[in-house]
Amino acid sequence: MSSYPTAIEDYVKVIYAHTEWQPEPITTNALAARLGLAASSVTEMVKKLVVQGLAEHERYGNVTLTREGTNLALRMLRRHRIIETWLVQTYGYRWDEVHDEAEVLEHALSDRLLDAIDEQLGHPTCDPHGDPIPTRYGHVSKPDAVLLRDAPAGTIGTVVRVSDRDPHLLRHLEAEAIMVHSTVIVSDAQRTLGDAALGAIWISPVELPAQ
Repeated sequence: MSSYPTAIEDYVKVIYAHTEWQPEPITTNALAARLGLAASSVTEMVKKLVVQGLAEHERYGNVTLTREGTNLALRMLRRHRIIETWLVQTYGYRWDEVHDEAEVLEHALSDRLLDAIDEQLGHPTCDPHGDPIPTRYGHVSKPDAVLLRDAPAGTIGTVVRVSDRDPHLLRHLEAEAIMVHSTVIVSDAQRTLGDAALGAIWISPVELPAQ
């Protein structure tokens, strides 16, 4: 288990996850919005991250993780995503129910128990939403993917990741039979799904539209 306070673990996890599927670094205002906290509180915590060597932050600029901060974030994401997978596969949770449970349990499980769960599950490589599970050594394998809204019309693709930020959207997509590993035709999806869904689904194209 980590020796850092829970709040610090949560901060580095969110900072890392912000750029996991898109390149724009996070600002303190965006971090505050993501965490649901006041910007002043976030600024003070970011200062603590910098002092502890976990992050770098230029005044009024972006927040980025150091190597140590990245390593801590990967350890926490590994915990979170293994727990989400465990809850779905072992206890029958739905994919829209696991995030909050994992937020609590990820800080409580010992490394020994986490490794035992990982082994029991067969060492999964991604969680129920398609987010990659880092190995215990911090290696991450992420598929080549594009947002559904950015894929050319007519593309046939496999859903490889769905953002878990909105449980209502997850329930809607499940009702539409759109899950990780589902096959979609982009033109059909763009006609039937709203903008929120188009910006929350990543696909790996298996067939591009004819030129």
